[in-house]
Amino acid sequence: MIELKFSAQNKDGRSLNGSFTAASYGEGKKKINALAERNNLKILKIEKKATYLYKIQKRNDKSIKGEQKAYSKQEVQNALSRLGFNVLSVNKKLFDFNFNPPPGEIVTFVKISAELLEQKLPFSEILTLLMGDVQNKTLKETLKEINNDLKRGADSQETFIKYTPVFGKFTAYMLGLASKSGNMTEIYKATAKFIERQLEFKKSLRSVLITPSITMFILFLTVIFYVAYIFPETARLFVRFGVELPPMTAFTLKLSDFLSNNSMLVTALIVVPLIVFWRLIKTTKGKFLFDKFILKVPYIGTLIHKTLIEIYSRVFYTLYSGSAESIEPIRIAAEATGNQYFESQIKNIAIPLMVKKGVGLTEAFKASGVFTETALSRFHSGEETGTIKNTSLQLANYYETETVHRLKNFIELIQVIIAMIIMIVMIALTFVSAETATVRPSTTTSYNSHTIERIIT
Repeated sequence: MIELKFSAQNKDGRSLNGSFTAASYGEGKKKINALAERNNLKILKIEKKATYLYKIQKRNDKSIKGEQKAYSKQEVQNALSRLGFNVLSVNKKLFDFNFNPPPGEIVTFVKISAELLEQKLPFSEILTLLMGDVQNKTLKETLKEINNDLKRGADSQETFIKYTPVFGKFTAYMLGLASKSGNMTEIYKATAKFIERQLEFKKSLRSVLITPSITMFILFLTVIFYVAYIFPETARLFVRFGVELPPMTAFTLKLSDFLSNNSMLVTALIVVPLIVFWRLIKTTKGKFLFDKFILKVPYIGTLIHKTLIEIYSRVFYTLYSGSAESIEPIRIAAEATGNQYFESQIKNIAIPLMVKKGVGLTEAFKASGVFTETALSRFHSGEETGTIKNTSLQLANYYETETVHRLKNFIELIQVIIAMIIMIVMIALTFVSAETATVRPSTTTSYNSHTIERIIT
């Protein structure tokens, strides 16, 4: 997250200044240029806020070193001079890398904040306490900036949303909303629970999909290396002696020759699909198709689908306050799932039906096609009895219990299958090696010294 300041001039020659927050310099520059085009402004200068290292001294005291973010070196010098310091040096920090904090740091911040809020501690004091304890530099700086903005009277929701790249879209929205709500503690608790479940889900998904895939890929490369480079050295020795090879050894040698002669083709067949797939899911359309397809994968698709409904229901429970204000919670909850297909169906089908045609919540959810019969039944029951908020929480807890248990069993099953595949591959390699070891030159074959020399060389 970077901050940019621009100086501009309107058509009357009047000077204007402004600032923007963006994820990158390029994005910020586009925003500034778009603003200039809309308001017929001429951009004179764009400055990026950077970190400056300074060394100062007051009277004859010991010199002090520190760092400060500013738009220019002169800005830092002027600020320190106004404070009565003798500025010894100010230099721009050469390497100013700021990596986003790990999700665990965000969870810790939100959970501790919720606990301190429950103890009636003012939020400004909570930020001051956490700024001193947070280890991640980016999060520390972010909390410092948020605290300064709030002290200056900035809108809390706009302040947190400004740091969406640090907190994540949903978390930033929820933390900003909490400051305006009458139940800040409850929203912080719910947000912490949501982030924890999201992390747990991603971790489980990695165990189910990514880890086995990497294991199988490494096993595949190991087999290729054995067949293409290690095995042929022994097998070809027998060929030179004119020994007839057993079936498995002969087949493996043919496979080795094929791999050696077509190494570029084999490499392309392995690498190109992976690159194409990776680039595809980075696009909006590709991500949408992947998110739609993953829900249809046998067993794992069902687990992911139910987990999305659990996340949706939990967020909906946190934000929902009544049927008159149900559209915004529905939209935010859909975005919180992180699945573009699920989100699109809610936004483009369910919400328009409710807004334009006055369709009920359950009927709109049914039309979206992303809710199970169980979920629709529970929402219908809650809608009829006026307890849809509590029903959402019950549904979230129910699916959490079910998915956690079934996912754990599925991970164990995948691990067993992977172990069996590795065992089968190792047994096959052992058989081929054992068969090769039993090959012996025929005793009736005679070789003269010239033949032996040719074979050796």
